[in-house]
Amino acid sequence: MPDQTSPENLQKSIALMPKLEGLGGPTSFQAKLIQGLHARGIQAHFDALDPAVKTILVVGGTKHLLSIWQARRREIRIVQRLNGMNWIHRKQKTGIKHYLRSEYGNLILSTIRKHMADAIIYQSQFARSWWQTAYGRANVESTVIYNGVDLETYHPEGFHHRPEDHFRILLVEGHLGQGNESGLLNAIQLVETLQSRFSQPIELMVAGKVPQGIIDKVSHTTSIWLTWAGVISRDEIPILDRSAHLLFSADLNAACPNAVIEALACGLPVVSYATGSLPEILENDAGRTAPYGSNYWELEPPDVTALADAATEVLNNLDHFRRKAREQALKMFSLDNMVEEYLKILLP
Repeated sequence: MPDQTSPENLQKSIALMPKLEGLGGPTSFQAKLIQGLHARGIQAHFDALDPAVKTILVVGGTKHLLSIWQARRREIRIVQRLNGMNWIHRKQKTGIKHYLRSEYGNLILSTIRKHMADAIIYQSQFARSWWQTAYGRANVESTVIYNGVDLETYHPEGFHHRPEDHFRILLVEGHLGQGNESGLLNAIQLVETLQSRFSQPIELMVAGKVPQGIIDKVSHTTSIWLTWAGVISRDEIPILDRSAHLLFSADLNAACPNAVIEALACGLPVVSYATGSLPEILENDAGRTAPYGSNYWELEPPDVTALADAATEVLNNLDHFRRKAREQALKMFSLDNMVEEYLKILLP
């Protein structure tokens, strides 16, 4: 990384809106970007009213549209970072509050994209295509920048608890519930199918916040080996990834899931259905995607056999896929490269 802590850089200031908290990927992204900008001597914070602000980066939805509009009138550059959009609430019942919140979120994002943004950063080619299909092309500068990860922290070498007497399939989600329970059910079906193919026991470890009602229901409907790891801190994620044999990415139509790129950086191969950005992320034998086998936009039942075939190939060739996973992370998901690409848009 070049030394950019010059007096000129120290006068530059970038505000991020809104300030995010919790377990989600956007919160993790904000922390990583701020760290990278500070390392380059560039102020990054959450005070959009700071007179030194040159650019506001909007990460996700925000209710402060008036503040963004006023900043734009003061000729402050507005850059919007877009992943996907809310859609599952339209396909199954998730509750009226969740439905309204999801629709409101889509409206906010599309409004900023159409009327306020000077530039748009999409998290993947899939995300850009999705937005352009749903809302048309935005008449502003746009680019694709994949999420990045600290390749020194997320590394194959290091302490781990990877079992030698059985396979461990890992599922990592910030939250399981409000419509994405189907991903957990797909994971269970995957392990049930794999268990019939392998003599070794197979464990499904689920990391993330899972409502107790879902835990109780699932635990009574399957006989597979299930481990509920609970919420894992960011500091513990590298150990968790190194302690598994395979990550199943359960989210359908994911824009660029942090759990996947963190796993790849740790040399953990990934298997998923071929939806969203996963086909473009899992190139070069970093893992395998399987055809869904039906209309995933309508949440129709998937082809579990095809997914199990992909996982079987990986589990039977772990040394190869571990090496390729790390190589893909080095090629596509360096945090330093991500910050440099963001700077080209934030401070052109």
